[in-house]
Formats: sequence, structure tokens, C-alpha cells
Amino acid sequence: MLAKDGRNTCEKKCIPEYFPRTGCGDRSPKKTKCMKAIQNSNIGTKQKALDINLDPEIYGTFAEIGAGQDVAANFFKAGASSGTIAKTMSAYDMLFSDAIYGAEKKRRYVSENRLIAMLDREYGLLIERLAEQRSATTTFFAFSDTVSALNYHKTNSGHGWMGVRFQLKPGGEYNDVVLHVKLSDNDNNLQQQAVGILGVNLIYACFYHNRNSLTFLLSLMDDLSKDRIQIDMIRFEGPDLSHVDNRLVSLHLVRYGFSDAAVFGPDGKNLQPSEVLYKKHIVVVRGRFRPIINVHLDMLRTGVRQFMEELDVDKTNVVILAELTLQSLQERNAELTGEIDEKDFLDRVDILSSLGQMVMISNFHEYYKLVAYLSTITKLKMGVVLGYPNLEYIFSEDHYQDLPGGILESFAALFSRKVKVFIYPTLRDGVIWNCERFNLPPHLIDLYRYLVANNKIEDILDYNKNNLNVRTDKVLQLIKQGPDGWEEFVPHEVAAMIKERSLFGYNGATLVLQK
Repeated sequence: MLAKDGRNTCEKKCIPEYFPRTGCGDRSPKKTKCMKAIQNSNIGTKQKALDINLDPEIYGTFAEIGAGQDVAANFFKAGASSGTIAKTMSAYDMLFSDAIYGAEKKRRYVSENRLIAMLDREYGLLIERLAEQRSATTTFFAFSDTVSALNYHKTNSGHGWMGVRFQLKPGGEYNDVVLHVKLSDNDNNLQQQAVGILGVNLIYACFYHNRNSLTFLLSLMDDLSKDRIQIDMIRFEGPDLSHVDNRLVSLHLVRYGFSDAAVFGPDGKNLQPSEVLYKKHIVVVRGRFRPIINVHLDMLRTGVRQFMEELDVDKTNVVILAELTLQSLQERNAELTGEIDEKDFLDRVDILSSLGQMVMISNFHEYYKLVAYLSTITKLKMGVVLGYPNLEYIFSEDHYQDLPGGILESFAALFSRKVKVFIYPTLRDGVIWNCERFNLPPHLIDLYRYLVANNKIEDILDYNKNNLNVRTDKVLQLIKQGPDGWEEFVPHEVAAMIKERSLFGYNGATLVLQK
């Protein structure tokens, strides 16, 4: 069962902190051990590997490309590996790899496509060759990874894909957990070691921490540290993992410091940022989106349209991101606990997804950090669409007191790249404020003029003036109060979803949706 705090507990008299892998129950006469449901980071890598080796049900194969066979090696070194390992293999040569797993059209061997091909092949062979003899008593698994560790000249960035296809009950359907990892150690051997530890943690979590995705995630860092690896994508799929919301997993990746950013598509599927943003023009619109209103859509449409008109932009190669920051998600509860309301987060994401938006969650409170991060993925021109108040924020020197170079250091990161900022105007006391009306301290005026003259900052021109009277907080207040009329300030499909699900405090079920 689940305790109120979300942790697994055991009502029966098993070892207190343990929970059986296939359901709560007493220890059997065969001394089938109960499995840990709450993360215990004191379990070392060797002990985890040994626990798996001694589990009579778990049996499978290892296929590793690049960075040595470090995951399988941990199971061999732990002892009793014959009870777990049916086969290990590695196909370093591209021709051998293609012959086994199929040709890679894009010639990218450290990729999700190659990893999935490996899992398909290895798990398929396992079932084909052993199911008849062992399916009644065995939970099969196939572990695969494809990794590019630091080369001899240290001219590359270490990273890799890793995944497990596994059963949780004999004869059951399989589940997949797939992740992407960045390796930060400045030594090839240390990176190989990190891959080996992470692989053991992943397999262990698949079998023993599958009931709680947060426990699963946190356990991946056992015997590791966040300055050694970053996990910027992890995805759970399968009938035994249907309780896992991959969008929340993306949030947890950023919230608990596994990565500075995570991305998922309109379908809620977690995406690896470099895979979807590599060599793309990127347009980012940041907001709280609580809820998304007509002014947000107008910002998005007009900003993207203006970006597309840039001479150095390929219109067929543009990705649009709606970005939520951790800070914006914490604002709602700042006066209480500062914690993130996960339901509120999912409500916002559901609405963005209904409009076909790709969503990024980031820990980049400052815009220059966001641009610096995206610039590591693409060298093509990027656009950032902002409301006028955010232009004021960017030029406020108070936000850069921790930087030795102050505002100039932040601007070097923000504007030295191929980026252009598009400013959506705001209405204050009957006056429209935009780039032309922007007031600055005298010592910043020339800096601002330089950026405008060099095509780094530009007003959005073709906007809907009627939207300037609308404020997100006012719309949210109207939704909570429930009077007729707030529907006109939000997209029709958003109004329908708010009413259907009673989102954002809406309690006016008797109202009729205006069409």
C-alpha cells in the first residue's frame, strides 16, 4: 500500500523497510526476500548487483556499445552472475553493429534509435530461445547501452543512451525504461566507471523501485554525484508502469538537479533535448501559463511569424518551445511551503499540450542561462519572445550582482550568440509601452541602442491591441469567481477544458460555454 507521504509500506510482518517485488506478502518458506521499496542509498553497487544475481527469477542479457562493458562487469565481479546473465556482447565495429541491429540511416550509433534496435533484438532472442524452458519461473530482461565516452584527445563530450526491457512477473508483458545521460568526468576511465554504476542502479530500480517513480529516479544517483553525470531524459513505458506520468518525471529531473532542463512533446512523451533541438532554429516563449490566455497565443503567433521573416532563418527547420521555469511553478505556493503543486503543473501542461505545444521545464531563471544552454545544442539563430516587463527585467542590474562582470557578463552570454529578442508591448495607464518608450539609466542607454541597431532586440508590430487590456491574474480571478464572460479571454478549447475539469479553482458548472 501507499502511505500518505507517497512511500510504499508493508502491513504484513516482513522485514520492516522491505516490500516484495510482486506485491506485499509474507516471506515464503523458500526465504524469498522482500525488496526495498524506499530508497536506501547505503546499498553499494556491488551489493545491488549481488542482490539481482541471487534473485532466482531475474535472468537476461547485456549488450553494450562504447565505454567498455562496465555494467555487465559489475555483475560478474559481484559473484553468482551465472544466475542472472544469459549472454553479454558488444559490437564496436559499425559493420558488425549494422549486421546485428540493422543499418543506421543517419550513421548515428549513440542514439535512441540504436538503443531501441538493440533492446528489440536482444529481448526478442531471449524470449525466442528461453521462453519455452523458463517462462513459468523467470522474469526476463535485456539491458542495452550505447555510449560515447571521452576520447583520447578529449575533444568530445561524453554521453550515452541506456535502457532496460523487463518483465515483472513470469510470462508477463515487457516494460521499458530508457534514459539519456551526460558524462562530466574529465577522464575516460572515470566515465566508464560512472556508466557501470548507473547501469546497475537502473536495473536494480527496474525490479525493486518500480512502484514509485521518484524513489526510482533518486536511486539512480546511488554511488554517484551530480557533478559526474546528468540525466536529461528518462521515459517509462509498459503495462506495469502505467501509473508513472512521464511529464512529472521530467519535472523531477529538473527539480532534483538531475538536469537543468527537460523537454516533452504535446503527447506527453519525454524527449531528449539534443535529439529534438539539434541543428534547429528555436523560438522560446516563457510564461506561467496559469492559464494560457489569448495574449499568450498572440505573442506566440506574432513573435514566431516575425522570427520567420528573418533572412537567416529556414522556415522549415523551426522548433517552438513553451517554457515553464521552476521558479514560476513555485510561485503559487511561495507563501506556504515553496513546494510545487504537481496537479497544478499537470493542469498547465494539459492545456499547452491541447494546443499542440512542445514544453520545456528549466531551472534557468535568468534568460542568459537559457540562451547559453540552447547554444550548446544548436548554432542556428534563435528567437526569444518576451513581454515588455521582461525587457525591463533583463536590463535591471540588480539581477546580476553575483556575476563578476555584472550586466555585461550576462549580456555576453545572452546577445553574443545568434539570438534575437522580440518584445510584445504592454498597456499601462492607457499608454502602450514598447522598445521605443523604454526608459533606461543614462549609463545603459548606449548599450541598449547598440543592441537595437545590431538587430538583437525588436518590437513585435502586428499584435492585437485588444489583448493589451487582459491580465492573466485578472482572468484567473474571474475563473475562480465563476461569472460569465471570462471565456472570451482564453482560447475556446482552453475554456472547455477548464470547465470540464474544474481547473484553476473554477466551480461554475452551471454556466454555459460561450461559442
